[in-house]
Amino acid sequence: MWPFSRSPVVPVLRLTGAIGMVTPLRPGLSIASLAEPLQKAFEMSKTPSVALIVNSPGGSAVQSSLILKRIRALAGEHKKRVHVFCEDVAASGGYYIAIGGDEIFAEPSSIVGSIGVISSGFGFVEAIDKLGIERRVYTAGRSKAILDPFLPQKAEDIERLAVLQRDAHDVFIGAVKERRAGKLKAPDTELFSGAFWSGKQALEFGLIDGITDIRTRMRELYGDSVKLKVVPVERPGLLAKLRRSPSLEAVSSLTGGKTILTDEVLSTIETRALWARYGL
Repeated sequence: MWPFSRSPVVPVLRLTGAIGMVTPLRPGLSIASLAEPLQKAFEMSKTPSVALIVNSPGGSAVQSSLILKRIRALAGEHKKRVHVFCEDVAASGGYYIAIGGDEIFAEPSSIVGSIGVISSGFGFVEAIDKLGIERRVYTAGRSKAILDPFLPQKAEDIERLAVLQRDAHDVFIGAVKERRAGKLKAPDTELFSGAFWSGKQALEFGLIDGITDIRTRMRELYGDSVKLKVVPVERPGLLAKLRRSPSLEAVSSLTGGKTILTDEVLSTIETRALWARYGL
């Protein structure tokens, strides 16, 4: 029985979307957008718990790491347990954030894992040749234009990228082993292959702690009177930006700039590709 006369309140923060893919029209999850909501979640209630709902296919490894570190710093500062609930997907960077929880739960059909690093893009060399377009690139520094999609690939550039990926992968693996110490139940070659699994399989591998939903788990901990209070994550769109930036120059940069529209299209394609990897 909860010791206080008033019903316990558990703050809930919903982390949805790709990580780090921020454009003027499509804000993504980042430490900048989550710092204030996280702070509010940990300060909102005297109940010694904060719940995070994660639904993300991943994205920036750096932003994922920064968000994880902030979650753990706040948990230590406020002496609270963090309960993470995976929805459709907590994969790659999404799982990176999820391990910030003291306990992680998912649905049986949730997609969990993908502990790896990926870099993808397009090559347009033959396309511009057929169109009769000449690519002109001028650099100071021989490696400045590596992996340019309009130039032929070089073996040394691919190896340089591979080194960066291995470093990032090692950091990811280290974070998982630290946060899930004593719980992992599958060989490293399987867990850290970049593969992903259903919630049921993730439980068997020790990547999560159980199969349940947020309301059921919080009632187990605090009784049927527990209240879940969602902490809003402000994700301002175009109109909000226009209200804060009324100058003609700002309006032009937000609405009439071809670069912004191009960035938005590319960001949408990249984000859609992330979700599509998991059949969503």
